[in-house]
Amino acid sequence: MAAQTVVMPGQVLSEDVLPIPQKSSTPLKLGPGLRHTPPSTITTTLAGPLRIDRKKNALWVENNSGRYIPQTNDVVIATVHHSSTDWYHCSITPHTTFAQLSQLAFEGATKKTRPQLSSGNLIYARVTAAPKHLDPEIACYNPSTGKNEGLGELKGGMVFDISLGMARRLLLNKQKEEGKLSILEDIAEQIAFEIAVGRNGKVWIKANGIKKTLLVGRALQETDIESLNVDKQRKLVKRLLRQL
Repeated sequence: MAAQTVVMPGQVLSEDVLPIPQKSSTPLKLGPGLRHTPPSTITTTLAGPLRIDRKKNALWVENNSGRYIPQTNDVVIATVHHSSTDWYHCSITPHTTFAQLSQLAFEGATKKTRPQLSSGNLIYARVTAAPKHLDPEIACYNPSTGKNEGLGELKGGMVFDISLGMARRLLLNKQKEEGKLSILEDIAEQIAFEIAVGRNGKVWIKANGIKKTLLVGRALQETDIESLNVDKQRKLVKRLLRQL
């Protein structure tokens, strides 16, 4: 199936459209907009272009609008809402139930050394379970390695809203080649900043000062809303830098 093929909710994908993995041991990964019904039925749940990554043996439905639906292995930016004896209950979006974060789901955490998070704190986490009828679970470390791999509490900085499609593009390994994005690379040539991108349409940015932080966030949002190509992204960065 061509990369630009558009699907509608409720369509059943035939086997001939599924990617053929480069390694037979690579499992098929389903992203947003697709649901697996055992034993082998894959049904679309969103309208949009069907995207295929043959290297990762993955496919998903691109959809810039609508609500974020947690998917296993997604990285998300969440806000701690409240805590209980062993859990932090975190908001991923206003439309989903609270995600459950174990207070020990951090690198090297024990009952004595676990982070002390409060309501309103931001965290960068990975979805470890997303059952259909239960609360999703998230963690701030990789259970396989025990390392945080960049996950954990996000201190300072600011959070900006972006579309789900923009979030996916920002998370690509090759943003420029695959996502047609040069905006972060262009800004980084002039401004140092930290960034965390959540698949739930959130991006956290921390630069040296509020003005620079706002510049990065504004550049991402304008690129997203206006669907700017690479050339226009460069022009946008130059214009915003002149306004500093």
